Amino acid sequence: MNNTPTPHIGARKGEIAETVIMAGDPLRVKFMAENYLENPVLFNQVRGMLGYTGMRDGRRISVMGHGMGGPSIGIYTYELFNIYDVQTIIRVGSAGSIQEDLHVGDVVIATGACTNSNYAAQYELPGTFAPIADFQLARRAVEACERMGYRHKVGNVLSSDMFYAANAHNDRWQRMGVLAVEMEIAQLYMNAAYCSGKWKVESGEWKAEEDGGKRKRALGICTVSDHLITGEATTAEQRQTTFTKMMDVAFAIAQ
Repeated sequence: MNNTPTPHIGARKGEIAETVIMAGDPLRVKFMAENYLENPVLFNQVRGMLGYTGMRDGRRISVMGHGMGGPSIGIYTYELFNIYDVQTIIRVGSAGSIQEDLHVGDVVIATGACTNSNYAAQYELPGTFAPIADFQLARRAVEACERMGYRHKVGNVLSSDMFYAANAHNDRWQRMGVLAVEMEIAQLYMNAAYCSGKWKVESGEWKAEEDGGKRKRALGICTVSDHLITGEATTAEQRQTTFTKMMDVAFAIAQ
């Protein structure tokens, strides 16, 4: 049964590659399509959330926007993983540093993502879920940064539901070693975990169906756009067009 296009993605089955590089800003997606892909073809412009598929070094890759915040990336990545058979999603985006030795322009490779979101409540787990990246993707991203000579740090980020928070408590997250604050990686990692394999519910219990399925892979790579301690910052135009280091890394590891 072909359930495409979906309410949010106007593509048909086969128009999206198995690997998708995503960004919150659709204009950043357009920039990637024009500067990183050969012969990009537009497959989505529903709600202005641009998506393109093209070639890069002999590999078929798609790029697509996911909007701002956990609910938005949750919708798009769920549909990509479940309906369009996407296997790998790499998010590239901006983040605010909360560590003094992590500066504007540095790359953050998020091996884990804390969150103040209630997104995981839907899974009815008997505890707290720890969203983590695919290890192989993270390792290759680190190797790519080292090869390219890009300043980078690897570790935990905070995926916050609030951009304008009444009480951000960044000092508390900083003390726990969290590197930076962004808004979507935890939900991406949760969807990758949940959408791996095929599940059914029997008598209130999750059970894997016999045919199983491929493990979905996800990674978040961010560029520090501002510093929440020192006040360093960048403009919207700089964030849209000059944060190319994280894009270089994402395309280097995309398969």
